[in-house]
Amino acid sequence: MPETSALAPLLTPQGWELVNSLPPYDPDDAARLNQELRRAGHPPELVAAALTQSRLRRDAAQKFGDFAARMLFTPDGLQQATRLPVAAAHARRFRDAGLTHVADLGCGLGGDSLALASLGLQVIAVDADEDTAAAATMNLTPFPEAQVRHTTAEAFVAELGEPQGWGLWLDPARRDAARGHGADGGARRIWDPESFSPPLSFVTALAATGLPLGVKLGPGIPHDLIPADCEAEWISVDGQVVEVVLWFNALARPGVRRAATVMSPSSVEELTSGADFEQHRSPDGTLGPEGLAGLLCEPDGAVIRAGLVADLAERLGGRMLDEHIAYFVLPADSAPPATAAVRCHRVLETFPYSVKRLRSWVQEQGVTSVEIKKRGVDVVPETLRRQILPGKKGRKAGSMKADSPTTDGPQHRTLVITRLGDQRIVAVVEPL
Repeated sequence: MPETSALAPLLTPQGWELVNSLPPYDPDDAARLNQELRRAGHPPELVAAALTQSRLRRDAAQKFGDFAARMLFTPDGLQQATRLPVAAAHARRFRDAGLTHVADLGCGLGGDSLALASLGLQVIAVDADEDTAAAATMNLTPFPEAQVRHTTAEAFVAELGEPQGWGLWLDPARRDAARGHGADGGARRIWDPESFSPPLSFVTALAATGLPLGVKLGPGIPHDLIPADCEAEWISVDGQVVEVVLWFNALARPGVRRAATVMSPSSVEELTSGADFEQHRSPDGTLGPEGLAGLLCEPDGAVIRAGLVADLAERLGGRMLDEHIAYFVLPADSAPPATAAVRCHRVLETFPYSVKRLRSWVQEQGVTSVEIKKRGVDVVPETLRRQILPGKKGRKAGSMKADSPTTDGPQHRTLVITRLGDQRIVAVVEPL
């Protein structure tokens, strides 16, 4: 282990016993617990490592559930780790293809290897980072089907050759601490696929050998960078798009080029298309601004990323408003669709967008708080809120996600601001 390793103090009987004896992490109690553990004679570096690990375990519960309480994590590894329900779906794809052995190249903390081994597949988990490989070794200890190697994906493949009967899973490192750290505290993200470790060209070269192969990438990868001979599956969990997986050869489903998988606590839904990205389905006529009425439907992000909005609208009997805007509408007398793939809002009124018009509307209606959604317009929700609600301080809001309302009650309204054709429109809506 490197001398500066944050995990090294925990990879001893004393360290492992200490970290597993700690109560659930409480930031308000961390300083007191730090002093108490030091007074008990534990070395400062061990105490620091144990408390950091306790915090990471708390954060990891969202991805790993109860497993997190007995796992080891690194901050960057946790950022990129696959959620267990998603890893289980990956593993089923390998099992259903008839594979019995999988090499997990870039295994990270071992989430995907854990899911593969849970299905009885034999797994070799490979990671180039020594700390991460050490964490994976601990995390996979309960699974005799899995073994961990500290090496690069490139070196492992060179050693193994072209292993017949094996499947390959790759999760290239997409963060680099050498480039600094981002706002989330983790190593800065890498956006160029050829700067991933291993690069996308390494993946496509492996796929060209005919081996069954899946590779997990960030969901924002441009469509024109996706190889032509694979299935691209975007996956969302509880409304958040978490990844795109490129499936090659025996792991790609016949006739499927694009897929959106939407996971919620109660269901897993899927939408697929055999058309390529530049051939994706165009809507059969758009309604334009005059059609902004009835139920306004906002597709899940995985559906949007996969370019399947028009397909979903057709499936649900809806009509597109604009072929470039990811909203569609259903008739006013429609019941909200029973699907997690779309969120619906009842349109109450519409009017042309302008700050002045919105400010007047707020005053006329006695509105005291607003939730602002936007798509296709250059609007910063927190800035607009300050402009139309004098004396109110805006709060952060993502460009595609709604920001949280400040209060509930009759004075609160939800606004959707979008561009339809060459018009900017405001819709006052009621979430359903």
